[in-house]
Amino acid sequence: MLREPARVDAILGALRDAVKIKFTVKTRLGFDSPQVFEELLPIFARHSLDLLTVHGRTVYEMYRTEVHYDLIARAVAAMPCPVLANGNVQSARKAEEVLKITGARGLMIGRGAIRNPWLFHQIRQNQRGETLFVPRGCDVLAYIRALYDAVCSPDVRESAQVQKMKKYMNYLGVGVDAEGQFLHQIRRVTTEAEFFRACEQFLNHDRPMPLEPFPLKLKETDVMAVE
Repeated sequence: MLREPARVDAILGALRDAVKIKFTVKTRLGFDSPQVFEELLPIFARHSLDLLTVHGRTVYEMYRTEVHYDLIARAVAAMPCPVLANGNVQSARKAEEVLKITGARGLMIGRGAIRNPWLFHQIRQNQRGETLFVPRGCDVLAYIRALYDAVCSPDVRESAQVQKMKKYMNYLGVGVDAEGQFLHQIRRVTTEAEFFRACEQFLNHDRPMPLEPFPLKLKETDVMAVE
């Protein structure tokens, strides 16, 4: 749809007339080029949005490139409503940097929060000047167990449930070990027992785990889609 600004305009107009509660929009910069963002901004501004969230990449860029924080800052300057910045917020330190660069009212965090569910707490601690909580391996293991239970359904086959957990581990795993061995093993398990055996091997300890991504160099066969 980002390739058709006129269609975006028509849909937002219809929604604005119909929606009686808070009306918010999340967008990328464009489909294959961020140049269209300059055309989209006045459209967003025209429809009295209550909040705009901007992921600072195009659809084509997916998650492969650096985030265009300068264009999020452009949205902050142009929009009459609050703007949230989205993209590559992976630590409290990065959150502080992004807020400073963009001037955004706040942050939307996706993959970083799946990897590190303590991230929001750490950001608030950093803003208050407090020492940041750093989870231990056993804390991370407890999180994975709770996540497994939360998304598990008695109607889902064990193999399907394990496959579902691999999606979450694709985010979390890049903060577990620099060599990528955790992800290498996780991507080859097929049962719940094998899944938790691999998790325990790497996480059943009391050592601090910041969970920030390592610059992994995985084999091509280990790369999984993260959409």
